[in-house]
Amino acid sequence: MKTNLVLLHGGAQGGWIWAETIAALTAQGMDAGQILALDAPGCGAKRGRDTSAMGFADVVAELVGDIDAAGIDDIVLVGHSQAGTCLPRMAALLPDRIRRLVYVSCSAPDPGVTIGEMTARGDSVGSRALADGSLPLSERYRAMFCNDMAPAQAEAFLGRLGDDQWPLCCYGVRDWSYDHLAQVPSSFVLCLQDQILPMTAQLHFAAQLHADRLIRLDAGHQVMNTRPEALAEVLIAEASL
Repeated sequence: MKTNLVLLHGGAQGGWIWAETIAALTAQGMDAGQILALDAPGCGAKRGRDTSAMGFADVVAELVGDIDAAGIDDIVLVGHSQAGTCLPRMAALLPDRIRRLVYVSCSAPDPGVTIGEMTARGDSVGSRALADGSLPLSERYRAMFCNDMAPAQAEAFLGRLGDDQWPLCCYGVRDWSYDHLAQVPSSFVLCLQDQILPMTAQLHFAAQLHADRLIRLDAGHQVMNTRPEALAEVLIAEASL
């Protein structure tokens, strides 16, 4: 059976972050039907859009609409970082079309807590850097994303950041719900060198998301860029379950 992979990026990024992993999936001979890298409104191919009037439900509906437009069923839905806030609602809208959810170092805020409030707790190097307004944005991103990158890769990666912006509405949501995920097979990829989400947070989020499998990779937050071959191997294995 062919596997259809749908990939959703995290905050301040776009679908372009998956290029290395998609290349690795192809190189490793994955029997993929389709691989679709989504862009949240305002990101990637959707940069520059006025998203000020959107609500969070609109963002989720648009992402599901992109999947519908591609005509994809039997889906392994993969999310990274902030995508963890969208995957539960996407799963609720696609109950018969998702085979497995794969969370790659995903955030899952506690009910009643916004993403911003969660970040402001400052319990990691990356979150403290993000909240430090005295640092240039590039240096905040460097602390968050680049700790396991060689200098040349870090500079190239940082050069691509800054133009992808999720809608503002995504940062005011408080009504998170996860109970329905207990019925959805799911895996959580723990990134052992993550400078944004410490291991205690990742494990908490994995439990909150009802992940039934935990996979550990020795990588920072941008595992799809720094260890794409290893992540591709994981995705192939999880898609086969």
